[in-house]
Amino acid sequence: MDPNRDNGFTLIELLFVAGVISILAAIATPGLNRAKMAADEASAIASLRVVHSSEQMFWASCGSGNYSPSLQNLGQTIAGAPGFLSADISGPAPVVKSGYEFDLDSRNPTVGLSCNGGALVASYHATADPQPGRGRRYFGSNTSGGIFQSTETLFGIMPDVGAPPAPAVPISQ
Repeated sequence: MDPNRDNGFTLIELLFVAGVISILAAIATPGLNRAKMAADEASAIASLRVVHSSEQMFWASCGSGNYSPSLQNLGQTIAGAPGFLSADISGPAPVVKSGYEFDLDSRNPTVGLSCNGGALVASYHATADPQPGRGRRYFGSNTSGGIFQSTETLFGIMPDVGAPPAPAVPISQ
């Protein structure tokens, strides 16, 4: 052992370790980003399923055979009881959740009021568009209950009933 040498690492050793850590981080980051994007897309699909289930409950118990025209209306309380949709996805459109913007609309308004005092529609469509860098797929659902995916936005073109135009395809359930 050399008495003139201090214990510790040399500058070269520290630079080598920093270089190895940088390389490992560069390799891992794209995989982590893909995993986050896949999780956001799965959350969007699950949220559209929740919206459809909430609309079905609204139709059966509050809408007299009609649907809610908005996410905000689905989340309204009913005589102090919770609404049909949780607060994380109900609110003024667009609602942002897990990197996606959700919207609910209709092309078929009808007359009357629901049990929570909101408007009614005969059918509806819901869309989920990714925020920049948060997803590659766009999703939509409607009165028929199917969930569709597309490489282009379905906002504004999602029909209230039936399949949207190409390139949208149904997601197998």
